[in-house]
Amino acid sequence: MTSHLEFTGEQAERQGEILTPEALAFLTQLHKVFAGRRSERIRERRIRVDDIGRGIDPEFPPETRRVREDPDWRVAGAGPGLEDRRVEITGPASDRKMTVNALNSGARVWLADAEDASSPTWPNVVAVQTNLFDAIRRRIDFTTPEGKEYRLGETTPTIVFRPRGWHLKENHLRFVDHPGAAAPASASLVDFGLYVFHNARELIARGTGPYLYLPKIENRFEARLWDDVFTFTENALGLEHGTIRATVLIETITAAFELEEILYELRDHCAGLNAGRWDYIFSVIKNFRDRGPAFVLPDRAQVTMTVPFMRAYTELLVATCHKRGAFAIGGMSAFIPSRKDPEANARAFEQVSADKGREADDGFDGSWVAHPDLVPVARAQFDRVLGERPNQLDRLREDVHVEASQLIDLRIPGATVTDQGVRTNVSVGLRYIESWLRGNGAAAIDNLMEDAATAEISRSQLWQWIRQGVVTAEGTPVTAELVESVLDDVLAELPAFDGDRYAEAARVFADVTLGSEFPLFLTTGAYADYLAGDARTASVPVAA
Repeated sequence: MTSHLEFTGEQAERQGEILTPEALAFLTQLHKVFAGRRSERIRERRIRVDDIGRGIDPEFPPETRRVREDPDWRVAGAGPGLEDRRVEITGPASDRKMTVNALNSGARVWLADAEDASSPTWPNVVAVQTNLFDAIRRRIDFTTPEGKEYRLGETTPTIVFRPRGWHLKENHLRFVDHPGAAAPASASLVDFGLYVFHNARELIARGTGPYLYLPKIENRFEARLWDDVFTFTENALGLEHGTIRATVLIETITAAFELEEILYELRDHCAGLNAGRWDYIFSVIKNFRDRGPAFVLPDRAQVTMTVPFMRAYTELLVATCHKRGAFAIGGMSAFIPSRKDPEANARAFEQVSADKGREADDGFDGSWVAHPDLVPVARAQFDRVLGERPNQLDRLREDVHVEASQLIDLRIPGATVTDQGVRTNVSVGLRYIESWLRGNGAAAIDNLMEDAATAEISRSQLWQWIRQGVVTAEGTPVTAELVESVLDDVLAELPAFDGDRYAEAARVFADVTLGSEFPLFLTTGAYADYLAGDARTASVPVAA
């Protein structure tokens, strides 16, 4: 038996345009070469999180000291179209209307998301690819049922695509190896492989290139795996070495200890690093959840970018990037405007302006927003600092000196866990999961743009507060019974609607919040149980 991929499940619209025999043959080759190494990296993650839970703190690796102390190496840096990244807009590439709006937003870069802002239903997975295929060729449009038309403007941002992380599977494609063993495909290899196979040459012809955001990387070995995937792909598709460029999201606490090593492993393909703030906070909670009261964070609203451990992380990122010629890109402020609520609109503008002003002053070369109305707000702050310069790579931040202990010193003076913080976590987590189960991975909740990362914070904080016996500022012990009671109250208050999935969302939320074991990602189990059910219904070989 030769290695091949099997499609399992129901067909999605325009699937045949994406899962062509040639594209699937390429995906098969990626899995033959890299699926085994991907599995090894995931096993190593589980060992690492267990080690930290047992008291072994992360550190700057002594075995790679020579890499950090070598002053001469630099990364490849910006590819064509990435020289100025002062404002980047994020959004799910699965949504056609949001795709057009992002491309018309006036941002310099569109982060076309297939990960935390995208619910990985099979129709969404295919829609990501078809929307990007059409957008790159400037033939994408959208008309609402009421007849409102959305068309591309003359100038559009450079596209940077974010595939799903190494930990995620794609159950609708099954890789069968030479001996006949079968396993779900790697979601990372599927998303990346289809995007680059269909679009790399077209992007190059249009003056940019195949650019990626790499999520959830935990260490240099995972970065090396991506670099090898890029080199293999360039050879297979006849692209010049270094054509593929990646920006790595630093959104795990372990990756923060290997910034230079990650840049070094990807140096021929690396454009920069991004401060993925929400996943970073989730990673801190996840890794230190059993380490006692000193590692308990307060209400999410009190864990701002100005608290000491977050300042240490972001300042180290900027200094490291500029030392090596890499862009430092700031994170997404969750605040979004409301055209129907002038007060909420003003608060969002004020919060985002302050957030982006701080990042620009700290040396970041650009930052994210989640709504087109916020593009001018962020741009004004970076224009103020940059002027006509495309970036501030020349600002080396030699004043920054961060010790390992600062990255894991989670003390926040005056911070507390409150009754409202408990309720907010339940409400946000429940409502986001319900939205995700319906196929919407970017949900506007209480004037904040929530994605999978913020839902992860919500449920992991509650899990930790329960296990650590936290008592709120009002004197309420945080127990499983309390969270169950709040969950019931929130469910009773939410207005039901046709097609809502609150009942399933409540089960998912309870499973990942109240169980004795801590699932490392809420989306993995929920995906297998609720979004990939049709993948068990059929099995059809699609590529040899």
